[in-house]
Amino acid sequence: MDLIRETEPRDPHLETAISHAVLRQVAAGERPETLRIHPTRPSVAFGIRDSRSPGYSNAIREASQRGFTPVERLAGGRAAAFTRGTLAFSWAKPDPGLNTEARFVALASIMRDAFATMGADARIGEVPGEYCPGAYSVNLSGRYKVMGVGQRIIRGAAHVGGVVVVTDRQAIIDVLIPVYAALGLPWDPATSGDLFMQLPNIDLERTADAITGQFARIDDLETVQVDSSLLAHASDLVELSRPPGW
Repeated sequence: MDLIRETEPRDPHLETAISHAVLRQVAAGERPETLRIHPTRPSVAFGIRDSRSPGYSNAIREASQRGFTPVERLAGGRAAAFTRGTLAFSWAKPDPGLNTEARFVALASIMRDAFATMGADARIGEVPGEYCPGAYSVNLSGRYKVMGVGQRIIRGAAHVGGVVVVTDRQAIIDVLIPVYAALGLPWDPATSGDLFMQLPNIDLERTADAITGQFARIDDLETVQVDSSLLAHASDLVELSRPPGW
């Protein structure tokens, strides 16, 4: 499995486009199964159901007024926030078949185990009232969501991607309160957590090490770079991640 591990965040629209390009290349057989992990800039990723909401334009405005770039996400789900204290991940697998649930289970288990190796009480499952709810979220002690995941399936490959909240819990709460109000979606801000709550010495690098360590248990990892050809492919897709009029 190829590993693309970056240490500096890029423009949020380009970040999504790179993961989209990786997915397409895996589907075309131009690239093997690929895991990508990277830090992020402040942004709010909106799902297709969000884009159909009558409050979508107001939600975009609420996010951008707070310094969060609005992005149309590659995977499914509802609005999720990224900050300087979050890690994004994307796992592109060839020949997706009908194993949607199996991919969710595998990814959630890897993340739970990665957080547990650092000393967190990590569990799989939806916390009632969480933002972007999902049965394969990972939480702390059954109370605080710290990881969300979604899927995108195309002919030939599947993308399993999401966000790990390492720090910045309060910044996520502050932006999602008005965003979710604009979208008319219920959620309980008290369910939003970060790994820092249980791991006061945590940082992005240590978290990425733990995640890649767990993936290395299931497959050999070969580190590769975001090269010029991948960037060129991503540049052709970047407009797909921009909300209308942005």
